Amino acid sequence: MLTEILLVLFLVVAVIQFFYILVIFGRASLFYRSKSKQSTSETYEGVTVVIAARNEKENLAKLIPIICNQNYPNFDVMVINDRSHDGTKALLEQLMSEFPKLRTVTIKYTPDHVTAKKYALTLGIKVVKNDVLLLTDADCIPQSEDWIRLMTAPVRNEGKTFALGFSPYKSNKGLLNHWIQFETFWTALLYASFTLWKAPFMGVGRNMCYRRSFFMEQKAFRGFWHIEGGDDDLLVNRYATSKNTAIVIDPNSITLSEPKETWKEYFTQKKRHLHAGKYYKAKDKQKIGIYAFTHLIFWFLGTALMIYSGIEQNWEHFAVILGIITVRSILLTSVFTSARKKLTGINKLFWTGFFDLLYIGYFWILGTIGYQSRKVRWK
Repeated sequence: MLTEILLVLFLVVAVIQFFYILVIFGRASLFYRSKSKQSTSETYEGVTVVIAARNEKENLAKLIPIICNQNYPNFDVMVINDRSHDGTKALLEQLMSEFPKLRTVTIKYTPDHVTAKKYALTLGIKVVKNDVLLLTDADCIPQSEDWIRLMTAPVRNEGKTFALGFSPYKSNKGLLNHWIQFETFWTALLYASFTLWKAPFMGVGRNMCYRRSFFMEQKAFRGFWHIEGGDDDLLVNRYATSKNTAIVIDPNSITLSEPKETWKEYFTQKKRHLHAGKYYKAKDKQKIGIYAFTHLIFWFLGTALMIYSGIEQNWEHFAVILGIITVRSILLTSVFTSARKKLTGINKLFWTGFFDLLYIGYFWILGTIGYQSRKVRWK
């Protein structure tokens, strides 16, 4: 009797998993159709690229020339120098003489009651010239000359407040980098799919566009100044709606970021990211939580029931369970491969099945640590 109950429970969570994979995640992968490349009614409203940087001299030296040569007729670049002591200020002064589009603001201190990056972004955004803002980080490199045009198009041409983009990490050798590639892509698939499902809940500040006027109307980061991180995902979580937010899916719209090189650095970064998740709206935590919980139960019950069926030599139950697990794995791999092709132009994805299992431990262990942490740091 207990076995039958557990088998029914397994079938229920399997149905929920298939719903997420096909109906929700499929929107950004199998069933997504790209829009036309460029609208004939496109407007070239002024854009300011905003970069908050602390001790990023080497990265800025690479990034600024690339951004200043973007294929867009009306933009400038604002670098917010946040208390740097590595020669960033001198570099920016030199670059401003070479690139007239570049402007800079220097932050000399941060008040005790606010977090550093939010304070830096707010001061910089207050003095920018244009209303359309495109945010990225100093270690993120746009992958095409059309990055500004593509990422700002929903805000300029469609009346959106937010345009959310993808920012993967550079590929290197080793288990850590493969995991970073998977986890970053999985996060992008989550927020891209939910945005297409008219339920946006987060974005990443490495590649995001929104309007300055909206930012100032909402009094910047009011209500979460004290939270380390969240200048991107919490802002979107609080103000994004089904009508004012769009996702940009195009390999030419991405920025490529520098990955962490040690597990310690990675855990520090993810602890900050996961800590911000505790402040998401209850309905958004529920949407993510249902998938994560059924994901855990699916693999736990599936494995346990297969072992029990094998011991009892109930090969009919064994075959049914194995078949469901196999079908789910095939569908998940297909969705991931299709989505990565559409987001990045690359269809190769490392070890989807293995990392799908590893994600259970990541979410429930590191996620719990990040959720319960009282103190995290940006840099």
